[in-house]
Amino acid sequence: MSITQEQADTAIAAARKAADAIGVPMNIAVYDDGANLKAFIRMDGAFLGSADIALNKARTAALFGFNTEALYDFVKPGGTSPGFDRTNGGLIVFAGGVPVKDANGKLIGAVGVSGGMVDQDFEVATAAVAALD
Repeated sequence: MSITQEQADTAIAAARKAADAIGVPMNIAVYDDGANLKAFIRMDGAFLGSADIALNKARTAALFGFNTEALYDFVKPGGTSPGFDRTNGGLIVFAGGVPVKDANGKLIGAVGVSGGMVDQDFEVATAAVAALD
């Protein structure tokens, strides 16, 4: 089963609340388990250029089932897979994309957030996913 619309709406609401709490407007994307867009919001004042980054963070996490920053080791200088981040239409390999799994640990979707510093993006994305537990 894929992430439901209700879950996607819950994730967006939790991410907005977390972004408001730190005073940083964000772009927030939710993808399903097939790496398809389920929900998206660009908060008032969020950087336009960060919209694509949020979408790609969510897509990357949905495609691989890992937090996006976990993929950096593959592409870093001396890593095992140089150019990996240029596959699949472009992947994001820094924090802010988090997979969503069901109670059995099965991937059902992902959240991607962009608009702040990388640690802020991660904080907001993890708040969105935590709201689904």
